[in-house]
Amino acid sequence: MPRHIRKGDTVIVTKGASKGIVGEILRVVDEGARVVVKGVNIRTMHMKPTQSRPKGEIVKEEGPIDASNVSPVVDGKPSRVRFVSKPDGSKSRIAARGGKELHQLRGAKKK
Repeated sequence: MPRHIRKGDTVIVTKGASKGIVGEILRVVDEGARVVVKGVNIRTMHMKPTQSRPKGEIVKEEGPIDASNVSPVVDGKPSRVRFVSKPDGSKSRIAARGGKELHQLRGAKKK
């Protein structure tokens, strides 16, 4: 099943504690089921002292959230995504709000 979002997309969080935050997708986890969004779901980890960091440290990083809780941003608002096949055989993702092309998925098929 095609994903409605990809790495590098600008998305808005539509559900959860971070609702309304806009960020970029840093990576897709678990075969597209979860995504990591910049500035969303910040987790604090306490790292033990090691030889490379003798004092230890506190690291803050983004945790994954479910992909169904984010939507691509078009004109500052969330949008659904449509998939359109072009005459040359390529597919592209089109925003339902405004019809803007989000990303081309595949190049033209060779005949």
